[in-house]
Amino acid sequence: MTYSGVVEVGGPADVHELTDLVISKVAVGPMNNNAYLLRCRATDEQLLIDAAAEPKTLLTLIGDSGIASVVTTHQHADHWGALSEVVDVTGARTYAGRYDAEGIPVSTDVPVEDGDVIRVGRVELTARHLVGHTPGSIALVYDDPHGHPHVFTGDCLFPGGVGNTHNDPRAFASLIDDVETKLFGQLPDETWVYPGHGNDTTLGAERPHLAEWRQRGW
Repeated sequence: MTYSGVVEVGGPADVHELTDLVISKVAVGPMNNNAYLLRCRATDEQLLIDAAAEPKTLLTLIGDSGIASVVTTHQHADHWGALSEVVDVTGARTYAGRYDAEGIPVSTDVPVEDGDVIRVGRVELTARHLVGHTPGSIALVYDDPHGHPHVFTGDCLFPGGVGNTHNDPRAFASLIDDVETKLFGQLPDETWVYPGHGNDTTLGAERPHLAEWRQRGW
C-alpha cells in the first residue's frame, strides 16, 4: 500500500516503508494527535515519537517487541498524555528538549540539545531545537542515505504554516526564523514532513509560502 500520511482517531496506522526504517503513524486522543513508531529494520529496535494519548492504542502499535525510547517533541499536555503508562509498561528511555523537560511530568532521562543525535538501532535522528511554540520544542531529522530526508516537526511546522505562537510577535519571529534556518535552509524540497497533528507535507510544498507566513504573522 502507498503511504499517504492520512490517519484518523480510531482508525489503523499508516505505514511508511523505507529501506532502513519503518515509520507507523497513528492518530490518538481528542486533539487528533499524531504519534509515530519508528523501527530499525536491521535491529528491530523501536522508538516512539509523542506518547500523546490512548496508551492502549500505542501499546498495541508497539507490540511485543517493546520500545527502547520515547521522544516527546514538546511540553504541551496533549503530546505526553500516555507517556507515563507507556514508560511504565515498556521501561523506555525518555527524551525531550532540555528547555521543555521541566514541563513534562514524567522524568526526562536524556535532555536534548540542538544537534544531538538520537539513535534507534542503526538509524540516527538529529534533533533541531525550534524556539517559539514552546521554549524547548524539538524536531527530529532522519537523513535517509537511500533517499530524501524525513523530519518529525511536532507542533512547529504544519501544512500551511508554523505552530501556534499565541499572537506573540517575538515568539512568532523566533519560530519562523528557526524553522526557516534549521529546516528549510538545510533540507531539500523533497524532505517529508510529519507534523504533530493532521496530514503530512513536504518542505517543497510549503517553501513558496514562507514570505506569506511572515507577512501575516502566524
